Amino acid sequence: MGTVAIGPMSFSVDVLAMLASILLATTVGNRVARARGAHADALLWMSIACALLAARAAYVLRYSDAYLVHPSSILDLRDGGWIGWVGVTAGVAVATWLGWRRPAQRPALAAATAAGLALWTGVALIAALQPKLEVGIPAVELTTLRGEPTQLQTFGGKPLVVNLWASWCPPCRREMPLLRDAQLRHAEVNFVFVNQMESSAAVRRYLEASHIELDNVLLDQHSALSLAIRSQALPATLFFDARGRLVERRLGELSAASLAQRLARIVKVKASDNHMETQ
Repeated sequence: MGTVAIGPMSFSVDVLAMLASILLATTVGNRVARARGAHADALLWMSIACALLAARAAYVLRYSDAYLVHPSSILDLRDGGWIGWVGVTAGVAVATWLGWRRPAQRPALAAATAAGLALWTGVALIAALQPKLEVGIPAVELTTLRGEPTQLQTFGGKPLVVNLWASWCPPCRREMPLLRDAQLRHAEVNFVFVNQMESSAAVRRYLEASHIELDNVLLDQHSALSLAIRSQALPATLFFDARGRLVERRLGELSAASLAQRLARIVKVKASDNHMETQ
């Protein structure tokens, strides 16, 4: 569904919609239950837990190859790996079953499900109906490690992944080997690593000490790119298609699965563009 900027931070609309739907569902369900002299807390949270587990499990199965390499990453929810419609379907199914089994709580479960589902659906429809503004590659002045001026546009013509990072940022350091490996595997995608506000010497020292070899390491000593995307949070990764259109922006550490998901989107867009041009 995209992201929403709140001050210097950006949040996934998907996650915000999920949290708002849970809050509304539990509030409505508990009020209906109390009005009827019943208690529905446990059943409401059982439905919600099943919905969240199903949404996560569906995502893990979808990107099982990435998770099998590091099984412990299945429990790391920071990668934002959910398939929303699966969770919603599971939550409604469990609430319906519980309502059938517990007639006293049935009105509360029905009201909670209707309220949560209505909010989720409404947010999804609003997001779908919003005009899609095409955002191109930011035109900011950067420099190479040799001090030569350059711009991101020079890497156009292929799908492009731009990673904003700094050596003092722990999640940046953790995801760097993952991005390095992706750069080696995906010759059809340009990967550019834009360091924020550090010197060439500091960047070289970090890469050498970490034994990480990267192509296309650039310097942004005035944080111009962070200002252009309106986010000071690190790490941040931008995914552009072959035409230079921003497809997605990921704030926070990438996992193997969340990176694979986004790479598939920009490579798929490239393939569809090429197919259209041959028609």
